[in-house]
Amino acid sequence: MRFVHTSDWQIGAPFARIDDLHKRSLVRQARVDVIDRIGAVARETGAAFVLVAGDLFDSPSVDKANVAAACSALGRIGVPVYAIPGNHDHGGPGSVWYQEFFRREQAALAPNLTILTEPAPCVTDSAVILPCPVSRRSLVGDPTEWLRSPGTYAPLPTDRPRLVLAHGSTQTFGAEGDDEDDDAYPAGMIALDRIPEAEVDYVALGDWHGTMQVGAKAWYAGTPEADRFPKTEAYDAGNVLLVDVERNRAPVVEKIHTGRFSWQVLSFDLADDSALADLEARLASLVGQRANEDLLHLILSGTVGLEASTRLDEIEESLRARLLRLKLANLTVVAPTEEETQALTESAQDPLIARVAAQLVQQAGGDGEPAEIARAALRELHTVWKQARAS
Repeated sequence: MRFVHTSDWQIGAPFARIDDLHKRSLVRQARVDVIDRIGAVARETGAAFVLVAGDLFDSPSVDKANVAAACSALGRIGVPVYAIPGNHDHGGPGSVWYQEFFRREQAALAPNLTILTEPAPCVTDSAVILPCPVSRRSLVGDPTEWLRSPGTYAPLPTDRPRLVLAHGSTQTFGAEGDDEDDDAYPAGMIALDRIPEAEVDYVALGDWHGTMQVGAKAWYAGTPEADRFPKTEAYDAGNVLLVDVERNRAPVVEKIHTGRFSWQVLSFDLADDSALADLEARLASLVGQRANEDLLHLILSGTVGLEASTRLDEIEESLRARLLRLKLANLTVVAPTEEETQALTESAQDPLIARVAAQLVQQAGGDGEPAEIARAALRELHTVWKQARAS
C-alpha cells in the first residue's frame, strides 16, 4: 500500500522576525497553502492516506482563524489523514485537540481527519498505525516506549503493514532550532533501536524539519514548507515522502518537493571593491527576478571603499524590498581606497574638505568606536564632495 508521510506544518507560527506585516502574512499563509499541494500528491499518486507525524499546529492554543483554515484545507485533501500531537501542539489538558471549536470545525470541514491522542493501535483497511503522541509540552521519556513490549503486536492483523507514527529526536539526530525557534519546545528522545524492527514496517517521524533517513525503516519527512535558514548543507526542507510498504518488506521511499519559498544562506567576502560585481552576480543567481518568494541570510565580510559602501547600501535597499526577509550580518569595514583618499585630501577646489578629510583618515585607521565614527563621517564627506563636484 502507499501513503504520504509529512510532519511539522506548525500552522500559526508567528515569524515575528519578519518586520513587514504583509510579508509576514505571506509566510504564515504558506503554512496553510502547502496542504493543498500535499493533497494533490496524495490524490495523484493513489495514496491511501496521509500521516502527519506531529506539530500540525505551532501551539496547543492556536487561534480560531488558523483552526478553521487548517480544517478547510485538510478536508480538501480527499483521503483520510491521521495525525498525532507533537511537542508544539501537544495533547495535554486544554490543548486544541480537546477544544469544542476545533471539534466543530473538524466535523464540519475535515471529517477525513483523525487525531490519534492515545498510544494504541489504529487498524485501517490497509494498514495498522501505531501512534506515539506527545502528551505534554516537555515530554520526559520516549513516546515509543509502549512499542517495546512483544505483547503489543500479538493481537495485530498479520496481513497489513505496521506503521509507527512518532514525534521526537532520535539518539543520533536532534531537532534543529534557529532564530525563528528561540524558545523551542524540547522534544522527547526516541530510541529507534528499542523498537522491535521485525514487528514494524515503517517509522514515520516528525520534529526535525529536514528530510532525513535515520534508520533502515525510519525517516523524518521534514516540514513541507521550509521555515528557517539552513545551518548545514544536509538540511533539506520543503518535502513530503511518498512511501510504498507491505508487511515484512523494506519500504520504498520517494521524496517529493512541495515547498514554495526558499530560505537561503550566502557568506561572501569582499576582498576588494571589484568583488561587488561578483556579489551581485551571486545574488542574481539566488534570487533572480523574483519578489516575495525568497528569504536570505546574508553574511558579508571584507573591506569596501566609500563608493562601494554606498553601492552596498543600494543593494541592501533592493534586497529588503524584494525579499520576504533579509537577515543581514554586515561585517565589512569601510575604508577609503587610495584613489578616494587622495581625491578627498588633495581637493584643490575645497581646501576645507581636504583638511577635514585628512583628519578623518588619520582617525579612521584606529580601532573602536571613534574609528567607526570617523569612517562613517568619511562616507558622508565623500558624498558631499561628489555632490559639490557634480553641481
